[in-house]
Formats: sequence, structure tokens, C-alpha cells
Amino acid sequence: MITEEGTPFEIQIRTEEMHKMAEEGIAAHWKYKDGPVSAQDEQRLAWLRQVVEWQRDVSDPNEFLSTLKVDLYPEEVYTFTPKGKVVVLPRDATPVDFAYTIHTEVGHTCVGAKVNGRMVPLRHKLHSGDIVEILTQPGHKPSRDWLGLVKSSRSRNKIKHWLNVHQRERAIEIGRKLIEKEARKYRIALKEIKDDELQKVASGYGLGRVDDLMSGIGYGKYSARQVLARLLPPGVTPSMEGDIEAEGLGAKPGTIASVVRRVFGDHNAITVKGQGDMLVYRARCCNPIRGEAVIGYITRGKGVAVHSISCPNVTNLLYEPERRIDVEWARDDSTPTSYPVKLTVFCDDRFGMLKSITGVIGDAQSNIRNITAHTSNSQASVEVVLDIADLKHLEQIIAGLRKIPGVHEVQRLQKI
Repeated sequence: MITEEGTPFEIQIRTEEMHKMAEEGIAAHWKYKDGPVSAQDEQRLAWLRQVVEWQRDVSDPNEFLSTLKVDLYPEEVYTFTPKGKVVVLPRDATPVDFAYTIHTEVGHTCVGAKVNGRMVPLRHKLHSGDIVEILTQPGHKPSRDWLGLVKSSRSRNKIKHWLNVHQRERAIEIGRKLIEKEARKYRIALKEIKDDELQKVASGYGLGRVDDLMSGIGYGKYSARQVLARLLPPGVTPSMEGDIEAEGLGAKPGTIASVVRRVFGDHNAITVKGQGDMLVYRARCCNPIRGEAVIGYITRGKGVAVHSISCPNVTNLLYEPERRIDVEWARDDSTPTSYPVKLTVFCDDRFGMLKSITGVIGDAQSNIRNITAHTSNSQASVEVVLDIADLKHLEQIIAGLRKIPGVHEVQRLQKI
């Protein structure tokens, strides 16, 4: 609560057990207790021993009390609105948590916050007693990055719900545009196709509604050409020319598959478990190579993006389990495939260093696509882009480079 003078104060209500512990002490009732000590009492006694150790180690009384207060109330912080309303939040909560606790719409339109009259970033951690004022802007939309900021399940669920709803709407829109584009090749307007015909196609894919079918096309889960093929009159088949964005993996060699391969890389090296007609490509943010653990993510209009498990972007992708899909490296590796990988070698700036580095790469039978070197204060960093067959091949080269005298570290860069 806040007084008329603007001073915040806190009122706490004790249960009977809390009152007894506060008045008589944490161990007072053991004297009168019969039988073995419960697990809860053992936990309290262990905590009491820890408090005694803290008291011995900490010379400043204020520091001891501050540590003790945090340990007594580890799960919650008590904050205030400018009008004095108490808002209880999880520990390490941020202004975004505060905003969603006030109202869902306040959370969606949150653009900034003031804590105790001072502007703070949205990642700021709130503490008990903070007076929080949320700044909003009409039309502002939640960011996916907020999922990494919030601590309360309420906030996270509200953000995920908003993202799912609006991304689905966008996927439906993209799906309709893709199938309209395909239909125009046969001078067919989508409005000429009856709803019950679309519903039959959706049911054929095991979907309940037409919108589910359109969102599936928008996410790249279904091919616009394959869907249209089920709608065209008998005897009319879709052309294999032109449209590359939703074609499955079953295209004939030398046609669309080769085009996709040039654009996205050798997608045939990766397959989707249980699916055989989805476009798959390696995500450019991490460029996974054969042998690495990978995860698939259904994108809008492009198919399945395959990320390395260690990719920094995977953290955000995990918040949408409905768009994740199992992928694996194809077992047929008879066709040699190479992947461009960028390495940075940190080393001494000495005579013959570059020759040693290229020698290790050459001995490993890897082709160098590009190499640059930068020197400063007798130190150097060499960036090299080379062709790698698989994870084992990469580990062999990195191990060889690290054995060169004068090499301090070798790092792989995700982006090329």
C-alpha cells in the first residue's frame, strides 16, 4: 500500500504456524515434540545451520540481513502500481511480467517501463518495493524475444497465444496467395473453386477445415501444386516449370529439384521423418553439416528449415512445438556432398604460419574457398572458408590446426 504522502508500506498476514515460528523461533516446538523429526523439520534445521554459517562469514549486519531476506522469500517479489496496488510476481520478473499481470492488452502494447520514476529496459529485474509504471503504445505488438524475458507462466502463455494466432492468420494469407498463383497458370480463379471441393481436399490431408489446409500451405507443410492437382479437372496436370517454393522432393532430376538444390543446397541430404514431399533446406544462421544433431522448423512458404541443435535461434523455436518437426540426415550418402564452413584461427604472427594452416587443410583433402588474415601486435586471426564433408571431417581439421605451434584457438563461425 501507499500512504497519502506517497510512501509505500507492506502488510503481511501470518498463519498460525507462521506466527508461532516468528514468536517462539524455528526450533522451539521440537522440545515438546515426540517421535522422529519430519523431513520438513530436517529441512528447516539444515537451513538454520546455513544461517549460522552466514552470520560467521559476513561481518556487515546489513549485508547479512539482506541475504537472509532474499532467502526467506525466494519465490516472489512484491511490486506496486503508481496507485498503490500490490502486484505479486515471480522472482527475477521483468516489467513485461508486470504488464501482463495488470492486463493482457497492457502487456501486448508495452513499449517501456519506469521503475521508481526511472526509465529501465524491459529486461530489468524487479525487486520487492519497486513502483512500476508501464508505458504503452496503441498498435504495438509482442515480440518473440519477450519469451526469453518473462518469468511467469501467465505472461509466456499470453505471448505464445498471440504469436500463434497472428502467425496462423499470416500463414493462411500466404497459403491462399500461393494457391492463387498456381491456379492462375491454368486461368482458374480461386473463387471459382467451391468450398466443398476445398473441404474434400482438406479432409484428404486429415484436416478439419479449409483454413487448416491454407495455413499448411503457408507454412510449407503442403505443396500448393499438389493441392491444386486434386482440384483440377481430370486430364489436367500441373506443369513442372516455374514454381520452386512449394515443390516436394519427388521431382525428376534435371527439373525443379536441381533448381532448388542450387538455391538452398543439397536438401536431399536431409529428410523429414514420416514425410516424403516436403521441401527441406539448411538454415543459413547455423549451416548444419552432416553428422550434427539437427531439428526441423516449419516456415511460411519455404518448407522446413533445418537448424543445428546448438544454433542460438533454436531457443526461440522451442516455444512453438507445433511447428517443430523431426528431421534426420539421409542414410544414402553415396553421392559426395560438401558444406561450406567458416573457421577463425587465432595465432601468433610468425613466418610460415599461413603455410602451416593451409597444409593441414590440404592434408585433410579439403578445398579452400576463401581465406583472409588480419595482424595486430604480433598476433593474427585467419578466417578461412573451406569445404567440409561431415562433422568428423571438420573435427579432424580443427584438431590438426590446434596442434600447430603458435595457434591459440580455432573457432567455427555459424554464418558465412
